[in-house]
Amino acid sequence: MEPRKRPRRRPASSRVASPAGAVEPGFFTNIAALIDRGGQITVGALEPIACVAIANDDDNCLAMLKRRPRETLRQLLERLDAAIELASSTDQFTDEINPPIPEAKQR
Repeated sequence: MEPRKRPRRRPASSRVASPAGAVEPGFFTNIAALIDRGGQITVGALEPIACVAIANDDDNCLAMLKRRPRETLRQLLERLDAAIELASSTDQFTDEINPPIPEAKQR
């Protein structure tokens, strides 16, 4: 059987546009700065937790947050942005996912 030549597809142009006024200037500035420095954020399910938001860079996990009952995704991202700021300015990392280690086991 002779192979058929298939026409080449061009990459689709982006048709997704942000609604006017969807994000205010300066919104999520700490998340943007983290990503610009090569860091990343992850939002999604992490069994058995329905929704988490995690921010990390090459060296540290800066914040791990659980989505609270009735918390919107925007509110979760606002808390993540604030937690990134806290980690960047004071080296205080936020972990709402892992239980704290008892004092006796830290020694």
